Amino acid sequence: MRFDVLTLFPETFAGYLGQSLLKRAIEAGLVEVHTHDVRRWARDKHHSVDDRPFGGGPGMVMKVDVVVECVEEVQTYQADPGHLVMLTPQGRRLDQPAVERLAEHRRLLLLCGRYEGFDERIREILRPEEISIGDFVLNGGEVAAMAVIDAVIRLVPGVLGDEDSSGQDSFSPPGRLLEFAQYTRPREYRGLKVPEVLLSGDHQAVARWRETNSLERTRRRRADLLGESIDEKTQANDH
Repeated sequence: MRFDVLTLFPETFAGYLGQSLLKRAIEAGLVEVHTHDVRRWARDKHHSVDDRPFGGGPGMVMKVDVVVECVEEVQTYQADPGHLVMLTPQGRRLDQPAVERLAEHRRLLLLCGRYEGFDERIREILRPEEISIGDFVLNGGEVAAMAVIDAVIRLVPGVLGDEDSSGQDSFSPPGRLLEFAQYTRPREYRGLKVPEVLLSGDHQAVARWRETNSLERTRRRRADLLGESIDEKTQANDH
């Protein structure tokens, strides 16, 4: 799986790429992450990548010529041009089904915005998939790109080691529920004990407990995942 991150701040990724699971996946040859400084495609001596918006208004907008030419050249770095993703608060909210779909691609190009956003012609020319990681605004798309990479690599075969691990994560199929509660040693801490069923060695009983716990936790915390209204959630908690 290859990621090409197009950003004004490639140095942001230096520490991130050298940590934990991602570092091991890169060293094992399972994942590649390449960063590209968009400023390299700027045309003037000041390496300008933004300009004032026509019609007035605050802030600056990323320039169409710089971004389009950057993306088009990076696409040629491999025979597979990859799937282009624009990180923007106007995009579709990232969820696990979207992550699973992104993981089907062998190459993703992640376009990180800054300032007041992108010249609209970038969308019209490049036709990227637009993705948001939530209903809030960041200073740039770099953190969002890291979130996409983190989520997608978990689905790359061999990255987690235990292939069943990602299947137990919250939002994973088949139920798309929150993950059940987890415990480890000590068995008791400050009067709080590990549920006896988890110590029983009865694998079927453990599986039933986890399924029930997952459903109850989802109903309490994310009733929307079950298609329940707030009123239904409240009634369920009252019983």
